Amino acid sequence: MIIGLTGSIASGKSTVAKMLEKYRFPIVDADQVARLVVEPGEPALTEIVAAFGEEILLEDGSLNRKKLGNLIFHDPSKRAILNGIIHPAIRKEMLRQRDEWLNNGAEVVIMDIPLLFESKLQHFVEKILVVSLSEEKQLERLMERNQLSEEEARARISSQLPLSVKEEGADAVIYNESTLEKTEQQLNYILKEWGLV
Repeated sequence: MIIGLTGSIASGKSTVAKMLEKYRFPIVDADQVARLVVEPGEPALTEIVAAFGEEILLEDGSLNRKKLGNLIFHDPSKRAILNGIIHPAIRKEMLRQRDEWLNNGAEVVIMDIPLLFESKLQHFVEKILVVSLSEEKQLERLMERNQLSEEEARARISSQLPLSVKEEGADAVIYNESTLEKTEQQLNYILKEWGLV
């Protein structure tokens, strides 16, 4: 079974991904893949520099994420250009990793994809697990975690689909509102329901 794990910024998806590691399921992590495809020497980085200029590089030739992030967060057209470069490279590498696990006999592969719905990648997976929480809690966690003002945090949250929309497209939802124990209980229940533990 191929499970798509998703959520939104500061919803606790990474926490659930860590819990899934305990079950020894292989995890294809879109964020790790995203870092991999923009390393120096990778074709995607060359394209990004061609689109945005040398000033988005650090002295060692690697990507200055902060500078690029500031460029695209408030400019949808620039964000679209970047996504047009990065997303195909990420998809290709994610599918390569997924297929490698399956070919090596894995029964279950978790595809940890923060922007599963935004990128319309539902067809990559068989089941979708959404990690959700209230908007107030999300805002509070994001401001605290990333030391952002309320305005900056809201801008980041609104750059993604609302969690309520993601919940509608999910096969199961984990509500990550309170304790880690509660979150883990929900995960365990879902895995049992799906016959995986």
